[in-house]
Amino acid sequence: MRSKKAIYNIITNLLLEAVIVIYGFIVPKIIIGHFGSDANGLVSSITQFLGYIVLLESGFGPVVKAALYKPLAKKNNQEVTNILKASEKFFRRIAIIFLIYIGVLSFAYPLLINKQFDYLFTFSMILILSITSFCEYYFGMTYKLFLASKQKGYITSIIQMITYLLTIIAVVLLIKIPGMNIQIIKLATGLIFVLRPLLQNYYVKKKYHIDLSVADKDYKLKQCWDALAQHIAFVIHEKTDTTVLTIFSTLKNVSIYSVYHIVVRAVKKLVSSFTGGIDASFGDMIAKEENENLNKKFSAYESFYFSISTIVYSCTLVLIVPFITVYTKGLSEATLYIDEGIFGILLVISEFCWSIRQPYSLLVTAAGHFKETKIGAIIEAVSNILISVILVSKFGLIGVAIGTIFAMLIRTIEFVYHTNKHILHRSIFVSIKKILLVIAETSLIVFISKYLRVYSYTSYLRWLINAIIIFSVSGAITITINFLLYRKEFQEVLNLLKRVLTRKKKKVDGDK
Repeated sequence: MRSKKAIYNIITNLLLEAVIVIYGFIVPKIIIGHFGSDANGLVSSITQFLGYIVLLESGFGPVVKAALYKPLAKKNNQEVTNILKASEKFFRRIAIIFLIYIGVLSFAYPLLINKQFDYLFTFSMILILSITSFCEYYFGMTYKLFLASKQKGYITSIIQMITYLLTIIAVVLLIKIPGMNIQIIKLATGLIFVLRPLLQNYYVKKKYHIDLSVADKDYKLKQCWDALAQHIAFVIHEKTDTTVLTIFSTLKNVSIYSVYHIVVRAVKKLVSSFTGGIDASFGDMIAKEENENLNKKFSAYESFYFSISTIVYSCTLVLIVPFITVYTKGLSEATLYIDEGIFGILLVISEFCWSIRQPYSLLVTAAGHFKETKIGAIIEAVSNILISVILVSKFGLIGVAIGTIFAMLIRTIEFVYHTNKHILHRSIFVSIKKILLVIAETSLIVFISKYLRVYSYTSYLRWLINAIIIFSVSGAITITINFLLYRKEFQEVLNLLKRVLTRKKKKVDGDK
């Protein structure tokens, strides 16, 4: 059952990320085409600033999930109820703090951007863009974490898919109305996204009959501050670049960053789909003290995930600049985006580092080792900010990318060391060999890809043909090498898929 849920989570995550990719490419291009790069940069910048409230949430969310694994495994319903009540109280406080933060940001932010836009215009955009986040914290976060811990994150993914598709339709229709302004478009999309927490809550309450009124109101969760350090680093990784560019550079650079980040974020989400629900499965094994099974399953997952990451990110390194060339074709400011190709490549490298550390990060979260790894989180956050601020004035976009890469490397090393030594209790060289193989495979793929271009990159169709060829070669190289070197791990993954499909077939035959 655990394996089946993991597969469901991965599949729905993949579908969700496909929808998000479509959303990410359609909506920003409409904004740039109709309102200009400065307007798109403004939206991206405000969104990033609003995202800093995640610092308050991030120290708590992983703790809630980690705390839920054991009582869910032991079917201790009272403990589950206590945890959910503590979570609800916390997130509702976050919602109130968020309102105060919005008020401060609404007055201060318009001054920060040197009055490139009318004060009232910027003020209204901040209020409109904040609607979704407020409702998420006040209504939806607790039950989202519950579903994730229950290994039913696929329910959340389905709801998110619906809202993203509705949003795309709304933007495409609204932009055709003469005189339509960006505030109304963003207000409409924000109201659609409010459906997510409402539908989520309705499902959980109807399915599980949770009654928080019987919870222990004095119940406290441990390690919140330790987990906060972990996720400060994550938020800084996600938000620092845009913030530094907003303060020390221009909104045009913010827009360039956001366009390249659309591609990188889409790739990141695609690869992250293969982590959906996996932490809950590992958490369940740890709670039940299935140490041998944990090592076996993690080793198989590690090899499988690295293969996916290598294929996807090696292709992205080769194809990101050509894609941006095609994507911005016809825009009046297209050359601004194409000239920053080196930045795009560095951005891919930084996210590749992030991807490599993900299996280990998941295991740290599943084990609840927040206190043990918080020093590395602090070092990552501080180094990212300092290096980015120092380099941005001289190197611009490239400077912030270098800061992110350096911070990523530091944190990745720590995660690899800690999980191998303190959770899996195996030699660190098991992971080092796999990571060195990833680097070697990526270098080989990038080198070979230089000679694989069939057409010049002048249209989406020609880009797609080249991409299919490069992807096929990348897949063939990676899968062949990894299968030869890690046959047992790959066989374990195949056996897992076979068991899930066999169970599904038996269930269908039984229903007949």
